[in-house]
Amino acid sequence: MSTFKAYLALCRVSNLPTVWTNVLAAGLLASGQFVPATFLLLALALSCFYLAGMSFNDLCDLELDRLKRPSRPLPAGRVSLNGARILTLALFATGMALLAAAPHLSGAAAGILLVLAIITYDRHHKGHPLSVLVMAACRFLVFVVVALALTGQLAAWVLLAGGAQFFYVVIISLVARHENSRATPFPFPIIPALLAGISLLDGLVMAALIAFPWLLAGVAGALLTWAGQRYVRGD
Repeated sequence: MSTFKAYLALCRVSNLPTVWTNVLAAGLLASGQFVPATFLLLALALSCFYLAGMSFNDLCDLELDRLKRPSRPLPAGRVSLNGARILTLALFATGMALLAAAPHLSGAAAGILLVLAIITYDRHHKGHPLSVLVMAACRFLVFVVVALALTGQLAAWVLLAGGAQFFYVVIISLVARHENSRATPFPFPIIPALLAGISLLDGLVMAALIAFPWLLAGVAGALLTWAGQRYVRGD
């Protein structure tokens, strides 16, 4: 595996389309309009947080991964510890800087809360059954950050869409825990499929609450995520 692909695997880059559709759904529900430049700004900021969270997760899980998942980039030595640390800090810092450029600074304040939630999950998720709620809260906070960054307010539909993703991520996490407890994985790659479903859920919400054609954005995000799983697994 090349060094570049190792970094992509470290950050679970194949899951990024799910972040983009979260940002799209939250932005449309919050403001009622699609502004490409603002969408790109927020999608990039939240992508940085996601990538940083995945990198930091593997830093926190290094000793366990050496025993159970030695093929991952860090225990396999394809990414250095210093490289992962520098990348994590740079991504978190970049995400915050981008949020500071959004229309409302309250988005940056919510971004700090999201970063703290990500760090809390990564540091304490092993052995804590309720940590699935923290992971789900991270996904919910994406909606909060986007809405506040765009409008400075939290619309009810934004909270509804974020809540739907909260419960869906809890389901994904519980299924993943069950698979990890099995002697052998499921014969079908159910976790990659469920991850792709995050975007599909966004599409369904946008179709129901905004306009039906936005379903296509969710479908596109799901297909991109599913296709990306074949190159870099996101679980």
